[in-house]
Amino acid sequence: MIKSKQDKRFEVFASVVMVIVMFIIIFPFVLLFISSITEEKTLLINGYSIFPEKLSLAAYEYIWNSRDVIFRAYATTVGVTVIGTTLHVLLVALVAYPLSLRRLPGKSVFNFLLLFTILFNGGLVPTYMIYTTVFHIKDTYFALLVPNLLFSSFNAIIVRTYLRTNVPSELYESAKIDGASEFRIFREIALPLGKPIFVTVAVFAGLNYWNDWTNGLYYVSDSAKYSIQQMLNVMVKNIQYLTQFGRAPTSGSIPSVGLRMAIAFVAMLPILIIYPFLTKYFEKGITLGSVKG
Repeated sequence: MIKSKQDKRFEVFASVVMVIVMFIIIFPFVLLFISSITEEKTLLINGYSIFPEKLSLAAYEYIWNSRDVIFRAYATTVGVTVIGTTLHVLLVALVAYPLSLRRLPGKSVFNFLLLFTILFNGGLVPTYMIYTTVFHIKDTYFALLVPNLLFSSFNAIIVRTYLRTNVPSELYESAKIDGASEFRIFREIALPLGKPIFVTVAVFAGLNYWNDWTNGLYYVSDSAKYSIQQMLNVMVKNIQYLTQFGRAPTSGSIPSVGLRMAIAFVAMLPILIIYPFLTKYFEKGITLGSVKG
């Protein structure tokens, strides 16, 4: 196929726009990393720069000296993220699959309840009281797991729409004729064919668990159960306290600015590594699950 001059110009224009957009997206991450390895005095005098005058690994040395608590917090976050994401996707799938069926008694009522929970919730204070006085999750690992485990109605709607519009109902009907139970249809048809949308939901849930620090702030006071986000947040506050009240031994002993950048980079590094491998599923799932229907 021969492309016209107009098509070629459009492709060049689109490529230039994409390069600019990618630069805008990547630049903050690059600046964050460069700032984390910039010498503290250079940061204070010259500010943030892609090409700093002097480099230093003092911020990462400070983090490495605290590696015991950081690695423990990493292990806690990884465990909570893996378990929570798996259970979250399973709950969403179990709710979305029946709602995607055409002949479900009371489906309109269930859909209304699903939408209602997006618009209204019980509020922070009643939720805190229930979790602490009824479920007794305070200072336990369940405090990092349970609040985010309750499935997201938004995710359930996306999965429901995807299954309803992308999985032919004839497959369900033929499976029933062959004697398959609903659970078997769900396990062998809905789950495999819905892989893109389930990966998308897993990305949403995984990011939510990994970046969560508010549940730890509300429910966890035992430092042995801190997540990585909460641990790093505590480290930043401790540095701010030492700097503000002059408790640091010497003026430049704690690289406060560079350390904040290093802490942010350490917290996001695993996500930056894993996310590219899930991009193809994420793009397909979110597009088909939210636009169709």
